[in-house]
Amino acid sequence: MYMKSDKIIIVGGGSAGWMSAATLIHFFPNKDITVVESPDHPISGVGESTLAGIRPWMLALGLNEQEFMKYCDASYKQSIKFVDFYKQNDGGFHNPLGHPTYEKKFLGLNDWQLKKHYYPDTPRQDYCRTFYSMMPCVENNKLYIGNQLENYKFERDTAYHFDGVKFGLYLRDHYCIPRGVKHIQATISSIDVGEDGIERLFLNDERFLFADLYIDCTGSKAILLNKLEEPFISYNDIIPNNRAWATKIPYKNKKEELEPYTTCTALGHGWVWNIPLWSRIGTGYVYDDTSISPEQALEDFKQYLGDRSDVEYKDIKMRVGIHERTWVKNVVGIGMAAGFIEPLQSSGLYTVHEFLLKLIRALNRDEYNQWDRDVYNTSTRNMFDRFAHFVAFHYTLSLRTDTEYWKNIHNKTFDEKMVLQQPTISSQFFDLMRRQTQVEDHPPVGVHCICAGMDYRMIDPVIVFEWNWNFPDIDMKKMIDNFIVLNSSMRSRWQKIADNSPTVYDYLKEHIYGND
Repeated sequence: MYMKSDKIIIVGGGSAGWMSAATLIHFFPNKDITVVESPDHPISGVGESTLAGIRPWMLALGLNEQEFMKYCDASYKQSIKFVDFYKQNDGGFHNPLGHPTYEKKFLGLNDWQLKKHYYPDTPRQDYCRTFYSMMPCVENNKLYIGNQLENYKFERDTAYHFDGVKFGLYLRDHYCIPRGVKHIQATISSIDVGEDGIERLFLNDERFLFADLYIDCTGSKAILLNKLEEPFISYNDIIPNNRAWATKIPYKNKKEELEPYTTCTALGHGWVWNIPLWSRIGTGYVYDDTSISPEQALEDFKQYLGDRSDVEYKDIKMRVGIHERTWVKNVVGIGMAAGFIEPLQSSGLYTVHEFLLKLIRALNRDEYNQWDRDVYNTSTRNMFDRFAHFVAFHYTLSLRTDTEYWKNIHNKTFDEKMVLQQPTISSQFFDLMRRQTQVEDHPPVGVHCICAGMDYRMIDPVIVFEWNWNFPDIDMKKMIDNFIVLNSSMRSRWQKIADNSPTVYDYLKEHIYGND
């Protein structure tokens, strides 16, 4: 049966709700779109750290970057730094947002793996420094927006740090309402359910509303999806954390601390995020409340922060997983209502705009049917599963055993999907990367950055022996030595560009914030 989507009600505001409204009103300006937002619940942002995919979404909607950044206290993000995940005091490593630069006349991304094989003392951090032309800028708090760095585009390879609450308000007041989105501030008192899904929403002021399609943006409560009794699939078997303490802290030295990356620092029972915005830093401790009490976690977090007695701490409970289907009958879950993966890879807002773009494709016709729902559900579930397994690598590949928390992670038995990914990363790395770099524009470099940072060898001695056996006329070591010389020259030039680039602080002050 085909169903209409002319009248759409979005339940819940915040980042997810107003991103949904902005996307729908942009692509379907003739649809009747309403956001119902409870005044009894404070607006909450999905997160403060984003991935590069948000920029194409913003470009599609025509958002003004300078206006948005100034309103939302935003700064630029070009990488995620992971500290103490491999071992305690490991020096950290990066997972950049951009795309790698490699010479196809050699072995592509495998060159570094062979370099590590022949020169075992090569530091783990050298992987990103070898292939990512922006790394000298990233590691020195610099920004470069020109066109002299190989395979790097500022507009494509940067994301944002921003205030998630302000982002929702910005979209509401400066984009959605001016374009005709209706805004109702009321609490839903009851919901009527029929054979085809939600039939009516009753409000606490005795009004009732009805629509063709409902978007559930009510966070982890997921009041519409749960009303339809859609099962929730937990990821706690592969992702250990389920709770967080969050706060905001002032800068001590803004010019030095305003870094173009999110920092994730592993502690004894979880990890701490550090997200530098223009006027302050967002930070929080993500942990497993079955291994440590909330009270002790807060004490550990305070000890980590040091002299921060003047800040307030927010207790956040996380439901880590996804609904079995995120589009059920006439209800679509977006944001945390659909599912949530802990914030280690900043996937919160990423799944919001990516789910919305998939929804737009499904609604491009005047009517939709079960086929459209099935395609959407399969796509969104696969995206979530891949992201969850990717996040799990940060724990499974760690060598930490200093607490019961880390020991328990290493004793987990992982599901079939998780295990099947690991051979692809290790023994078949060469074939995978050869195929990806020759056929696809965007190889799966995120996994490889994490594996290199964790010293997980993706080329083993047996494979090298087989290559030498099968290609006796090729001197592999000499080829790698030539690669090192060429790469060293490129890195020197990248460093010179970084030396002549402004700091993140100076660039934002000149181009975005002025004297603010």
